[in-house]
Amino acid sequence: MIGREQGTGATHGNPFPSYEPNGPNDEARGPRLREIPLRLIVPNLITVLAICAGLSGVRLAFEGRFELAVAMVLVAAFLDGIDGRVARLMKATSKFGAQMDSLADIVNFGVAPALVLYAFVLDQARSLGWIAALIYVIAAGLRLARFNVMSERDVKAAWQSEYFVGVPAPAGAMLVLLPMYLGLLGLVPDRTMGLLSAAYTVLIAFLLVSRLPVWSGKSENRVRRDLVLPIILFVVLYVATLMSFTWETMVLTAVGYLIILPFGARKWQKKYGNWPLHPDSSTTGEDGLPGDRL
Repeated sequence: MIGREQGTGATHGNPFPSYEPNGPNDEARGPRLREIPLRLIVPNLITVLAICAGLSGVRLAFEGRFELAVAMVLVAAFLDGIDGRVARLMKATSKFGAQMDSLADIVNFGVAPALVLYAFVLDQARSLGWIAALIYVIAAGLRLARFNVMSERDVKAAWQSEYFVGVPAPAGAMLVLLPMYLGLLGLVPDRTMGLLSAAYTVLIAFLLVSRLPVWSGKSENRVRRDLVLPIILFVVLYVATLMSFTWETMVLTAVGYLIILPFGARKWQKKYGNWPLHPDSSTTGEDGLPGDRL
């Protein structure tokens, strides 16, 4: 009893020592938990749901349920595209969320579309189809890495608020699935289509890592008052056709996006000069490639 009372710090025969909340032994119990506002969790939850949707699309593809697989990949791309905007709207941006978003991007815009497309048609091209899928995934990863480097730079070129360098990864995921849209409309996924799809996949991978200026739609330009209603009606019409004629609309969307790429590059050239940047530009060589300095 004497040893217990004096040597162990217990009182009244209690065998468990008691610690003061802020005593010297408080650190031994690890970091203290604190409450986190719900608004900080919502954007990360959207990111996690996007990853789940992308990986579920891969599973559905290998089960032969290709329509649902494409739908899940597109849903993943949509969720991955809004999580950052939701975070900024709710003032819930964080370094943790940024890292989560980067990891989700490579899954939803790189791995998931490539595997879904491989399960549908690229496997008909055997090893060439798998090589094309690998090239696309690597290109998507390189594109995302370059985007992260350029977005973190303190001093940015004037054109960066209006244009991307290369096709953005979300658009690449939408474009690379074009053979699937055609297949779901009735085109037979045979070996010939597999070889053509492999070549097309490599082309999209090249567009991702290219230095082609692509209009981002983030400019601060205002919309003329007389165009507001026509734009709203166009969006309603697009959504209605997407719901009623899904794959036809996706084919037209992908083909239309590819068609306007040269026009966007031409507009950049008229406004900012030749591409790549002029030799005397302060941003020469800082295009998000290895060797750039922040």
